[in-house]
Amino acid sequence: MAVTSSTHKVNFGGPRNFVTTFKSKCKETLFPDDPFAQFKNEKPSLRARKALQYFIPIFEWISTYNFKMFRYDVLAGITITSLAIPQGISYAKLADLPPIIGLYSSFVPPLIYAIFGSSKHLAVGTVAACSLLISEIIERKVTAKDDPTLYLHLVFTATFFTGILQTALGFLRLGIIVDFLSHSTITGFMGGTAIIICLQQLKGLLGMKTFTHKTDVISVLHAVFKYRNEWKWECAVVGIIFLAFLQFTRFLRQRKAKLFWVSAIAPIITVIVGCLFAYLAKAERFGIQIVGNLKRGLNPSSLHLLNFDPEYLPFTLKTGIITGFVALAEGIAIGRSFAILKNEQIDGNKEMVAFGPFSKTAVNFNSGCKTAMSNIVMAIFMMLVLLFLAPVFSYTPLVALSAIIMSAMLGLIDYDEAIHLFKVDKLDFCICMVCFFGVTFISMDVGLMLSVGLALLRALLYVARPATCKLGKIPDSELYRDTEQYPGSILISGILVLQLGSPIYFANCNYLRERILRWIRDEEKLSDSGSNTIEHVLLDLSGVSSIDMTGISSLSEINRILEAKRIKAFLSKAFN
Repeated sequence: MAVTSSTHKVNFGGPRNFVTTFKSKCKETLFPDDPFAQFKNEKPSLRARKALQYFIPIFEWISTYNFKMFRYDVLAGITITSLAIPQGISYAKLADLPPIIGLYSSFVPPLIYAIFGSSKHLAVGTVAACSLLISEIIERKVTAKDDPTLYLHLVFTATFFTGILQTALGFLRLGIIVDFLSHSTITGFMGGTAIIICLQQLKGLLGMKTFTHKTDVISVLHAVFKYRNEWKWECAVVGIIFLAFLQFTRFLRQRKAKLFWVSAIAPIITVIVGCLFAYLAKAERFGIQIVGNLKRGLNPSSLHLLNFDPEYLPFTLKTGIITGFVALAEGIAIGRSFAILKNEQIDGNKEMVAFGPFSKTAVNFNSGCKTAMSNIVMAIFMMLVLLFLAPVFSYTPLVALSAIIMSAMLGLIDYDEAIHLFKVDKLDFCICMVCFFGVTFISMDVGLMLSVGLALLRALLYVARPATCKLGKIPDSELYRDTEQYPGSILISGILVLQLGSPIYFANCNYLRERILRWIRDEEKLSDSGSNTIEHVLLDLSGVSSIDMTGISSLSEINRILEAKRIKAFLSKAFN
């Protein structure tokens, strides 16, 4: 019986020119979601309309908006407004700013987000971590106590830089930069921030007037006990009662999801009860401090208050950049996590226009919001509060605000996630802990930078020391797998099959050359006679997506070395 053999030729496409390759790489880097695909083969008028809807998302959903959706959005908007009022006042005090500034932050920003944001559920407002971060960095130069006017102007300038940064990153499609803040870094940062914010609130909870401007645990605890003569038991009792009430409502929400609204309105109930208590009981006579004067009216323009003095510019720039990246990473992560629950997608580059805190977004989601109209509703109700009701909240006890902040922060310490990181990836856990302890014992910006640096070092190690393995044949199959993962795999006599698992370029080619030669030396040592038993080396390049000139030179050098040893080298599954 004659055996015939045939050769099947594979037709490869011709190599692409530089311009085509460069355009493809830029597209994959800046537009991985290919947003302009929907514009192809469309009439100019339809193309213009889709472009407008893409860049200004409100035009996309407003055309299909109806009264049924509006009912849900109104309910959600009212609910998050009730949370935005106490949070706005509390987080303004956290940043050592006038309380009215916190209410301003829930008026104009939600309107902007409703126009340009892509998430249906994100509720825009103040973020505790960013409030403390701004205060910590600015007060290294100017404190709110020594020069409140200059301090306020520097904060406005820092937030101006934050806005410029986020807008620029969004329009330039540089959302990829935010990806360098890993999940483990954010987990550690939020946990560490929650700890130091809770400790900061001991000042209000104990009725103290003198306190440290530093945020690390040691400095805060030192100040608490150094000025213990300022402790007031009346404040502590009232604060513990408010905190217990808030934590009880959170407990109810966790036990029964349908009771989320109890936890949502608890902060505003705390503020109202606190105001009534402070007014009727004349709480100031017992050393219980109140917020003080809150003026009616909408927020005026602050452009003329920006301070670009070279003496303060490094601090405002640093504050703006760090705050911008932290807020973006947190806001995008929150928006994506709630979008996943509804099987939806959001555009991270559009989310750079604005961001929101987790607690308010969770309330907005659970309230049944259908679109970003809930942010517009919140802005309208906040406008009414600013115009007519702002002075009512001037009697809010500071101890009530401290209880609200502490209750919110206790929910940000994610023990389960830290344990999960430890079980899944010890190095990720270390990155998380570096950020956590750096934030709590050094400072927020240093802790964040240490964690990001460690995460980047890890990424560079993966790049410079890529995975390589020796392949063996799985019995009774045509498959070749890693011999360490599959100890029963069969090695073919005289042939060494190695798999390279990453792109080959200048950063790792020397390591790959040395590793391949070490594989060969190890195989030679296994020979009983000590002679060269390896006749062929087959390099599986299925995991190699690209190679540069240094990598090509390195492969050529490996081939010359093997030829000197009378070993033939072959490439398998090499790209064109």
